[in-house]
Amino acid sequence: MTYELYYWPTIQGRGEFVRLALEEAGAAYVDVGRQKNGAGKVAAALAAQATPSFAPPFLTAGALTIGQTANILLYLGARHGLAPRAEAGRLWVHQLQLTIADLVNEAHDTHHPVGVSLYYEDQKKEAKRRAADFVGNRIPKFLSYFEGVLQQPKRRGGFLAGSRLSYADLSMFQVTEGLRYAFPKAMKRLEPDYPGLVALHDHVAQRPNIAAYLASKRRIAFNEDGIFRHYPELDR
Repeated sequence: MTYELYYWPTIQGRGEFVRLALEEAGAAYVDVGRQKNGAGKVAAALAAQATPSFAPPFLTAGALTIGQTANILLYLGARHGLAPRAEAGRLWVHQLQLTIADLVNEAHDTHHPVGVSLYYEDQKKEAKRRAADFVGNRIPKFLSYFEGVLQQPKRRGGFLAGSRLSYADLSMFQVTEGLRYAFPKAMKRLEPDYPGLVALHDHVAQRPNIAAYLASKRRIAFNEDGIFRHYPELDR
């Protein structure tokens, strides 16, 4: 089966978490948004859904259409060895992914704290205040949580869910990459406190399928239209 991933063509965004899972699994997929008139195809498919998604990303798998990043990963994880087989383990990885989604939302809100329909330039004052709290308080809180998960005695494999890689590890890699792009000065200062997460990031980056993907043209560069944006005035 060839999956169809529907997401906007010019940004990594929330679709990137799904791409990383598909790439690690070696799954066949079509990135519909990257095709000719891709944005139009994504919008048309979104409007035609019988069980409508609020927004991309969504994935078609045969007759199934699955929306929401964490929901898509829950589906892929069970089918491609990216989540534990036992129900408790699958739910635990899903819980980790939902927590990652909370972090991603807060990262986005640093540059759009007032409204997503407004330009960054319309809310720069509020963004500075929001980013200061995010860098000073929220990033350490989230990273301390995930570092603590890694340091639990039963996580001897260096992964969040135990001895094997899961989609939550891939997503944590993406978050680390995004935070490094958006807040390079802050992350340089913070990362020594989280050696487990740094090691996890480096391990994921070196996995053969992921390394090949990162070196390919399929990997879109971070930019100031996505979730993680670098504005020097916010990196304090």
